[in-house]
Amino acid sequence: MSVNNQTDFTFKSLDPAGLVPSPGEKETAAGLEKLRTVCQGQECYAESLGWHRTSEWSGEEWLSRYEELAARIRADADAFVVVGIGGSNQAARAVVEALEPVEGAPEIVWAGNSLSPHSINGVIEHLRGKKSVYIDVIAKNFETLEPGAAFRALRTFLRDTYGEGWQKRVVTTGTIGSHFEDISKEHGFTFIPFPSDVGGRFTALTPVGLLPLAVAGFDIRALARGAADMEAALKGDMTAENPALRYALQRNAAYKAGYRMEMLSFFEPRFFRFSKWWVQLFGESEGKDGLGLYPVAGSFSEDLHSIGQFLQDGTRCIMETFIDVKEQDSSLVLRADEVDDRFGYLDGMDYHQMNKAAFTATVDAHSRVMPCNVIEVEKLGEYAFGKLFYFFMFSCYLSGLILGVNPFDQPGVEAYKQGMFKILGK
Repeated sequence: MSVNNQTDFTFKSLDPAGLVPSPGEKETAAGLEKLRTVCQGQECYAESLGWHRTSEWSGEEWLSRYEELAARIRADADAFVVVGIGGSNQAARAVVEALEPVEGAPEIVWAGNSLSPHSINGVIEHLRGKKSVYIDVIAKNFETLEPGAAFRALRTFLRDTYGEGWQKRVVTTGTIGSHFEDISKEHGFTFIPFPSDVGGRFTALTPVGLLPLAVAGFDIRALARGAADMEAALKGDMTAENPALRYALQRNAAYKAGYRMEMLSFFEPRFFRFSKWWVQLFGESEGKDGLGLYPVAGSFSEDLHSIGQFLQDGTRCIMETFIDVKEQDSSLVLRADEVDDRFGYLDGMDYHQMNKAAFTATVDAHSRVMPCNVIEVEKLGEYAFGKLFYFFMFSCYLSGLILGVNPFDQPGVEAYKQGMFKILGK
């Protein structure tokens, strides 16, 4: 099954000026060999490939467990605080902030993603207005400062607010056999496993991403189905037309041609948090050994009025990947009135038409001066997010192998942590 034969996900590359050389027979053959390697998974990365088979952490058994726990929380909670940073919250937040809130579901609140006292005080003050608060502390390695500090602050809030029995309001998501599991058992927190074989930025299809979404009332089965369909499509297409291969080859060809940045661009602001997830995925996976495209995001059309000039006429260092949604899910038609504002050409026009016009014109203009891709999904929903999560994770693995780096480690992030912990007296 080829992704290119599906109408709910399409991928196309645009480079009419030939700015980046197309892969030759040698590059394509080498890419196909890497594709076969990625489809099989490598033994040397076995401890990082739990996401690779969607059935492992988003199969029926686990989906039922997430749903059962989420139902218990929803029955009592009106706020659910997700405590985590980076990969521990990006995927769930991408979906929560993109889709309409589910009626009757708890509000999802985010904490543990900064060290700003203003931020954590704001979270606690917001929670004071809630009747029943539960928290989910997510930490594969329970040594990360931001969620650790936030957990302390929120424990104090829970203890002061609810008194005896506050522990029942705490879910912990951590590694089996870790100190985090030990203290969870000791204090009666509900413990669920953070997969030991999945790195944080690849956890969208695990309890890290799926439990908060289930608590929020979203259809995690649709998300899992989208990911599984994308897995089957990518692993079932051993041709040069495989879109993950085309994307990975183009990224690496652009890098060799001197491009140093990739911008994920979108004309639907609801993709903003998804772009934050994407930036972390590629930044941590490929930014090492002095290599890699620097990932940035473009929220259009707003950013066209701040960096559009640079994109069109500035240094030729950026390639661009657009995400677009085919189905219109909102409408606002402009009507004529008595004010002569010289925007009469908009009379009777839907905002959706204007946004599509801006998208079409931008893709056309940018593709003349930089290599571009366009990814289109049928509609904005859980199923599409499942497909996007898996497509980019698979592509990132493949692109990293072609680049020649380990896509699953992140040694550079330890540099600042060592200095920070020394200052704090750890």
